[in-house]
Amino acid sequence: MNEDMTAYISGVREMMYTRAGGVPMAYVRTYGCQQNAADGEKIKGLLAQMGFEFTGSDQEADLIIFNTCAVREHAEDRVFGNVGALKNLKRRKPGLIIGVCGCMTEQQQVAERLQKTFPFVNMVFGTHVLHRLPEMLHQILAESQRVMLLGHEEKAIREDIPIRRDGRSRAWVTAMYGCDNFCSYCIVPYVRGREKSRRLDDIYNECRSLVESGYKEITLLGQNVNSYGKGLTEQVNFAQLLARLDSIDGDFRLRFMTSHPKDASKELFDVMAASRHIPHHIHLPFQSGNDRVLSEMNRRYDREKYLSLTAYARKVMPDVSFTSDVIVGFPGETYEEFLDTLSLIKEVEFVNLFTFIYSPRPGTKAAGMLDPISHDEKTRWFAELLKVQEGIAVNNCKKLVGDRQRVLVEGRDQKTGLLSGRTASSLVALFPGEDSLVGEFVDVEVTEAKGWSLLGRMI
Repeated sequence: MNEDMTAYISGVREMMYTRAGGVPMAYVRTYGCQQNAADGEKIKGLLAQMGFEFTGSDQEADLIIFNTCAVREHAEDRVFGNVGALKNLKRRKPGLIIGVCGCMTEQQQVAERLQKTFPFVNMVFGTHVLHRLPEMLHQILAESQRVMLLGHEEKAIREDIPIRRDGRSRAWVTAMYGCDNFCSYCIVPYVRGREKSRRLDDIYNECRSLVESGYKEITLLGQNVNSYGKGLTEQVNFAQLLARLDSIDGDFRLRFMTSHPKDASKELFDVMAASRHIPHHIHLPFQSGNDRVLSEMNRRYDREKYLSLTAYARKVMPDVSFTSDVIVGFPGETYEEFLDTLSLIKEVEFVNLFTFIYSPRPGTKAAGMLDPISHDEKTRWFAELLKVQEGIAVNNCKKLVGDRQRVLVEGRDQKTGLLSGRTASSLVALFPGEDSLVGEFVDVEVTEAKGWSLLGRMI
């Protein structure tokens, strides 16, 4: 961290302590994907260095930051609603600092709306300038200026940003940033920028440090982890990165997301099959089971390619499980084409699906496509898909009754009061136990399938 940044951090710490009349409190709310969650941990890491402590209530905060997502329209609407609700709080607490950051703010129309419609928001900044948060806060406090800092100005990856992790047993580790795929429905390449990979040694050292600190599950993040290695001087691919990380000694799981089918390789599945730490579970989004729709989505693979990947993975890992993402009602999709999606779901038998009705994002190619199918009709297709997947998921869970599963305990289930954790295939398992087991691995015998989850007892 350079001298200027150190000075900004020190200055903000002093000014905020005076302004708050004691230790300042920050409320950071993150929306969206795991990459956003990782960004949120960096924001908290910087704020902690500036002397902030954290609260779960916006009413108690001296600083509020909304870390936003741009993938779905509904998420944007929620952010605007929640930001608007802060107007009265700002009136009661004039010294309150409000910031909005993340993927939403990288869209020009959103940034302009925040600037014009929400004058009580003090700062708006994008995903590429998180490291400049101390500088932005210093400018607000010292000069009483509103800050708008957007754009893809940062070319190099910053390895000096502190991280305040939200959990003690599970950790996110970013392997690469950005996306070069430009799927026709997706805004991510426009807001996250081009693909940039972190150096293998930097990732290795971070993961080794986490294992040595007692973390039990590490998830590598990237919009398309399978294209890892772009822009690096060293010749390395994602399978080789996984093999290197698998060499770390310790009792931990190593997961990754998200994989793009066009770049998934047999080498990747071979590394998983031979690994000590990588669960035989793959999140492999297929989005649609119809070739014409996949072409319109610009996914650059077809149904046969996807099914050949799952078949090879099952060949080398007979116990492998799959989860995926599906879009229902892409512009121009017919019911007959939607049925191809259902048939693929039945063939692969996913343990879980993340399903969405198509949501147009301004600035993407798909937003300008003809879309004659009504939302009500798409909702009926969506319900049909959910019914099919529910049957598959319930059947998959029933097959596990009597089996022994290794579970990472995450906490207590609020409805049942039982301990809750996840198996290697990312299924939820519920069982009796003591709070001291949270954050540990335990062996559980599955005694009952309860819908989408497993009930059991510790062995």
